[in-house]
Amino acid sequence: MYRRGYILHCLAPILSIASALEIPKQASLFGHLSNKSKSQGLRKKFFGSSMTKEEAENGRDDMLIDNPEPQDKELDAFPEGFSSSYLKLYYGWLFPHADMSKWMAYGNDGKHPACDQSYFGRREISFTLDNDIYVRFQSFKTAYDLEKAIKEQCPFKIDIGPVYSVDPAKRHAYSQSGDNVFTPVERELVFDIDISDYDDVRYCCSGADVCLDCWPLMTIAIKVIDTALRDDFGFNHILWVYSGRRGVHCWVCDTKARRLNNEQRSAIADYFRVYKGNSNSKSKVSLMGPALHPFLVRSYNVLSDYFERKLLCSQQLLSDERSENILDMISDESAASELRGKWQGSRRSNANDINLVRWEQLKHQCTRKKTPGLRRCVEEIVFSYTYPRIDMEVSKHMNHLLKSPFCVHPKTGRVCIPINPNLCDEFDPSNVPTLSKLLREMNIGGLQAEGEKVWDRTSMGKSIRYFKESFLQPLLKSCKEDMEASYNAKVQQSKNSLGW
Repeated sequence: MYRRGYILHCLAPILSIASALEIPKQASLFGHLSNKSKSQGLRKKFFGSSMTKEEAENGRDDMLIDNPEPQDKELDAFPEGFSSSYLKLYYGWLFPHADMSKWMAYGNDGKHPACDQSYFGRREISFTLDNDIYVRFQSFKTAYDLEKAIKEQCPFKIDIGPVYSVDPAKRHAYSQSGDNVFTPVERELVFDIDISDYDDVRYCCSGADVCLDCWPLMTIAIKVIDTALRDDFGFNHILWVYSGRRGVHCWVCDTKARRLNNEQRSAIADYFRVYKGNSNSKSKVSLMGPALHPFLVRSYNVLSDYFERKLLCSQQLLSDERSENILDMISDESAASELRGKWQGSRRSNANDINLVRWEQLKHQCTRKKTPGLRRCVEEIVFSYTYPRIDMEVSKHMNHLLKSPFCVHPKTGRVCIPINPNLCDEFDPSNVPTLSKLLREMNIGGLQAEGEKVWDRTSMGKSIRYFKESFLQPLLKSCKEDMEASYNAKVQQSKNSLGW
């Protein structure tokens, strides 16, 4: 039978609880309260009222931990929500500090002669603290310094910026010299897609709200952009991350991607530019030329599949109330009028039948006529309703900040977990781990096995393993190879110059 003093000792580094008894190595992080001390009491002691040093050391009769209570009692201990107390526990036990630092170091934290020991310390890290206090241009010399700052300051959000030519925390000292030496030199190529930008073509939700009926729009974006980045540009090390609320972020981390200048980034962003409209324009896409570009042909196969299988019916796009929006996109007025007349006279009991039948009628109408541009209308409709809507400015500029993976969104309490692009069809934003859910899982996890990570016993374990094994390890292997090749080339060049 364990005493709660042990648990308080386990939490002491995070919550600054006064000294407590030594906890056994095999003890679980949390315990279950006996009937004398309900889960609500545990939560109150951890996150509410204070506890004296004597209470923490000696315990009391009502602090005994007994047999586990039913799982629904855990909801009392850690109710849904977001708080700085929850966040302290998360940063203390679950946030993958070491792996995140290894990622941002790109192999420069090793002992190879080619390692740039200043690389990590020239990266900008921004914190958003409680009460919306925004702290920019921070830098940390080592991974330990960064982890210590995160645990001590408990930021509500962490943003990652570029690697600068000099330490960003000392930028003012360099600016006084008169030389423009403070400039970004490396930054991942990033993409930001928010579902709120699709509000003119989704009817189930609006703004920051999202559900499984409209989330396929984000799945489409992942599939289209990821395939193009790999097949058309040759990038390999790509990380997709759920934003925590209403969208997805993409980090392209290949060496050649990180060293792109702003002009090159703009060119890549423009490669994806198809959507040009707004809520008031009838034509929302620009499909140039007599035939689609091969990239757009490949994308259309994905777009049309999701449009017909999911969005057409889930959004009721051709219902009596919404069909006019699509008819307005047909360039031939006679074809649109013919369809309008046909649809006004048809009423079906099954709403899905209306959307599917009317779509087949529209495609037939647009392909049987030989009016110039009419055949393109079907493609334009599909692209307008489904093609990825990228925040172009985020991708074009090296100095743009982007939220760190594994942050927690303060509005939802959801963790910004990676998304496997090969399994993005299975991703459910409503099932993403939340702070309170993770703490409950830690609480009921049982004894901790030797060498087991705490996150292994939570629903975040799968996400961290994917980050480490499928993204980080191949990336660092590639960085090591690039570093070795660059070093050998310089050594050979030096030998050649001496030979002259």
